[in-house]
Amino acid sequence: MDIKSLSHVCQEKIYAAVYEKYADDINRFFYYKYGNVVNAEEAVQEAFIKLWENCKTVPVEKAKSFLFKVANNLSLNKIKHEKVKLKYATTQDHKTMDTQDPAYKMEEEEFKLKLQAAIDKLKPKLRSTFLMHRIDGKSYKEIAEIEQKTVKAIEKRMSQALSQLREHIEHI
Repeated sequence: MDIKSLSHVCQEKIYAAVYEKYADDINRFFYYKYGNVVNAEEAVQEAFIKLWENCKTVPVEKAKSFLFKVANNLSLNKIKHEKVKLKYATTQDHKTMDTQDPAYKMEEEEFKLKLQAAIDKLKPKLRSTFLMHRIDGKSYKEIAEIEQKTVKAIEKRMSQALSQLREHIEHI
């Protein structure tokens, strides 16, 4: 069924088709943008609730942009609260015992920390573009549509991200 040929999303089948088509992309986008799985999932669910509540006013062609806008607004509203939670969580000492070879475990942890630190140093726009392209395998065109930018802007972001990652990795 071509969901774009219909006028609104109030029918359950159409709503379900919209959910199936966009939920995973929105979830990944907001995970990459904000770095928090729970917030990304909550933003997606809240966005679809808002879509259902406004189903008569949102045409099917605009459902994707409506969902991204609502999810983005919800995520931004939760950022301050999440910063407090993250600050508290990082102050807690979570030590676990492991049976792996200590040298291997230490090397693995060091590598993960260095890689994550290099990615974390990227600006949010660069990080989300980098992760969508390299992890999800999305094309520059797909990323440009999601972020509502030109393909050239996405290419520039990717180039900047790679350049910054090279700098950080050389220092490691």
